[in-house]
Amino acid sequence: MHRFCTEIGYQSLNKFGEILCGDMVEVVEKENREVIIVLADGLGSGVKACILSNLTAKIIATMLAADLSITDCVQAIAATLPVCAVRKIAYSTFTIIRIVDYREAEIIRYDNPNVIFLRDGVATPLQEWSETIDGKVIYKSHVKLQENDTFIAVSDGAVHAGVGKTLNFGWQLKDITSFLESIYQSHYTAKTLSTILLEKCNALYGGEPGDDTSVCTLKIRLRKPMNLLLGPPQDPADVQRMMSLFFSKAGKHIVCGGTTSTLAAEYLGKPLHADISDYVDPSIPPTATVEGIDLVTEGVLTISRVLEYARDYLADNKHYKEWSQKKDGASQIARLLFEEATDISFYVGQAVNPAHQNPNLPIGFNIKMRLVEELSESLKKMGKKIKVSYF
Repeated sequence: MHRFCTEIGYQSLNKFGEILCGDMVEVVEKENREVIIVLADGLGSGVKACILSNLTAKIIATMLAADLSITDCVQAIAATLPVCAVRKIAYSTFTIIRIVDYREAEIIRYDNPNVIFLRDGVATPLQEWSETIDGKVIYKSHVKLQENDTFIAVSDGAVHAGVGKTLNFGWQLKDITSFLESIYQSHYTAKTLSTILLEKCNALYGGEPGDDTSVCTLKIRLRKPMNLLLGPPQDPADVQRMMSLFFSKAGKHIVCGGTTSTLAAEYLGKPLHADISDYVDPSIPPTATVEGIDLVTEGVLTISRVLEYARDYLADNKHYKEWSQKKDGASQIARLLFEEATDISFYVGQAVNPAHQNPNLPIGFNIKMRLVEELSESLKKMGKKIKVSYF
């Protein structure tokens, strides 16, 4: 497995009053360590723009994934897209970011704003050259990659933000770049950077975007493994094997559940101490500490909150400021899984907890299994590599 991986996060605002977004982001990850991202901006807004951008993004991503040339892509788009009856033109602008073996990035752009490239949080100009294909000027650039290299692609709704409201001429790309430099933190995920930038665009629009606005961020990450243990094994005889496998894995270790943390502490031969100082949320049980374990929390209630945060993260990421700062167990797990980890191994015990059989409690064995399954799927959608082992 390569020591680097890509982290991708994108988000869009619809033009005020429109149900559908005229921008589209398509991501294709190939088995040969090639990643293709297409951000397409359809002409106009609403249904027509949505159709244009969807067709453009899917055609380009599919053809590039099949190793066809950008010339073939542009010709296919010109032959496929419907013609606008008003403007008499048929196209969608686009930005392509292609990562090859985590060593090189190729950026291809047609009529979209320049891609912003941050290296160590500092904007670095991309050296571009042009090529004319069927009368369309296509700009290209290449970059040799390093850890934490970050690419931010935006639709023109970002540079139009604030026109006629808070800014006379919109938010110029150089000002967007300066803003990103000012807020950049190395631990920020691609989704977090996209969220912060989009929130700023929405604020400049006064909450009523005058155009569809999209931000897509790609970040080159060093792989960081993480391990989470939840629940004791179905057969008590498997405790030693489960703990041995869990603690032998590289990376940080999270243990969830009262019985589970007691078993883990006994395995390590270390005392378990409750940490009441972090009891900051009455709905989330307090954490504990055990030497040799990075985080010890309660089980089902805590993981339920983590799943809520994961659902939100994949949507509008509105609760980011909540879990990114709070000290309760769920917030700490969210930071570790969403922001820090790239490869996550779950060790799930299938023992039935007698305390959960109380009919007055909305918790059961099947709920625990569903929590693990849904959280695993949510993390996969974030681009994490997930492995689940049951005991």
